[in-house]
Amino acid sequence: MTIYNFAAGPATLPAAVLQEAQRDLTELPGVGMSLLEMSHRSKPVVDMIDRAEDDIRQLAGIPDNYRVLFLQGGASLQFSMVPMNLLTPNGKADHIVTGNFANLALQDAQKVGDIRVAGSTEESNFDHVPSQDELDLDPGADYVHFTGNNTIYGTEWPAEPDVGDVPLVADLSSNIFSKPIDVTKYGLIYAGAQKNLGAAGVTLVLIRDDLLERSPESLPAMLSYSVHAKGKSAHNTPPVFSIYILGLVVKWLAEQGGLEHMEHQNQGKAKVLYDELDSSEFFRGHAHSGHRSPMNVTFRLPCPELETQFAGEATAEGLVELKGHRSVGGIRASIYNAFPMEGVRVLVSFMKEFERTHG
Repeated sequence: MTIYNFAAGPATLPAAVLQEAQRDLTELPGVGMSLLEMSHRSKPVVDMIDRAEDDIRQLAGIPDNYRVLFLQGGASLQFSMVPMNLLTPNGKADHIVTGNFANLALQDAQKVGDIRVAGSTEESNFDHVPSQDELDLDPGADYVHFTGNNTIYGTEWPAEPDVGDVPLVADLSSNIFSKPIDVTKYGLIYAGAQKNLGAAGVTLVLIRDDLLERSPESLPAMLSYSVHAKGKSAHNTPPVFSIYILGLVVKWLAEQGGLEHMEHQNQGKAKVLYDELDSSEFFRGHAHSGHRSPMNVTFRLPCPELETQFAGEATAEGLVELKGHRSVGGIRASIYNAFPMEGVRVLVSFMKEFERTHG
């Protein structure tokens, strides 16, 4: 039986990446050792990390005045590192809250400095993202933080908020490289790898050079972007194997046709699933049209008992990890870059039959 993994993360990886990693696990070609046992300062490892950075720059068109960092601690550590590094003395920042992780980022940032909410959709249970005129932005803020895609509630920003000359900071963990991105609109981007980029253990950070200068010298070294940039992501032992997997995924994305192709493919997968939701009176989607995530499709059934039954029967059919986040319930189908269209079609077929027998 084919298993289709709808997990929000760690998520489906491309089969070609898994096969290449398996082939090279015990001995990296031309080296005679496994990458897992090699020094992070050895030439093969340094070359691998450099190649991953070069491929990322080419894939996403990252300008030379941005640093590419491979850090640890997940996106969750960035909730603290961003304010620690980017807040100026007596400075302040704006956060836009559109879901659980955006709220967690706000809570950690407020422990560091003067952070205020410039917009929130909590009152409507995060079923959309704010429009530009719903935002109360401070032109004197040190930065504005937002979460590009909300995995738990299934919403995505259709476009970045307009923040003027204030640096824009984004958590793009669940939709990075799912479509073309204009990096120049951002001061800093961070993303945990385990959804669209690879395996857990590495966090990608893209930061503009001028913002590196804000890192206070008083920060502990491991919490300083400046220190990590100077050390080329090897101030300490980096997550070598996770970076290797990330590099393979980036190479795979380029081979598929790049970010324009991925956007077309992802929109196509999402349309099949959203069309089924829109045509049904049994299933109901959570996110408003125009704010729907192509990465995480969230929906409800008429009652929690049916949702539990749906997830259980789906698992028995090889459709796994469909249960919604524990904080909201419901059903969530995460269909990131590597998730196949065939899996979406199998899910829709299952939904039709479940509705026929229980509707």
